[in-house]
Amino acid sequence: MNTMLRKTVTAFAGFAFAGGALLGVSGAASAAPATVAPSMTSVAYVASDKPSVESLTPHGVQGEQSYIQLSDEQVASAKAIIAATKKSGMDERAAVVAIATSLQESKLENLGHLGDLNDHDSLGLFQQRPSVGWGTPEQVTDPGYATGAFLSGLKNVDGWRDMPLTDAAQAVQVSAYPFAYAQWESMAAKTVAAYWS
Repeated sequence: MNTMLRKTVTAFAGFAFAGGALLGVSGAASAAPATVAPSMTSVAYVASDKPSVESLTPHGVQGEQSYIQLSDEQVASAKAIIAATKKSGMDERAAVVAIATSLQESKLENLGHLGDLNDHDSLGLFQQRPSVGWGTPEQVTDPGYATGAFLSGLKNVDGWRDMPLTDAAQAVQVSAYPFAYAQWESMAAKTVAAYWS
């Protein structure tokens, strides 16, 4: 019995010592959290530089959402749209509308003339038509110019920030499929959240 009691007391003392060390009773252990806190603050600060997906979809999303795996070329196109949006002085929400529009029109591919598959003379990321005044073929296949032209149209839509994305995009694009832009809102928001800095 004495052996069993001694083992119990020894085990209890060991647990108490280990628990005290883990809970930070010693001076060295209690100083550790002070060195951890600044790095946690820094991480939170860096993360706040990027917009959240929720802030980029203020009206929610409409209908089923579509997603595609982006190639390096498509990511470069998304980054070019974001850069042109910043250059124009417009915000992250404008970039979401622009990227969703380009996802619908060209899947973020800077398309040239597609021969018999072409819709009239539509070209580039936004499938803009030189014949209706969007610019020359060279201009509408330049991602910076094409995005600027799209955003210029968007700026002229009264209340575009307060309307569903598909309505804002349609007001600029005048598509035969006015509700098709809605399916890309979530992916566009995630893309802007990932690459806006």
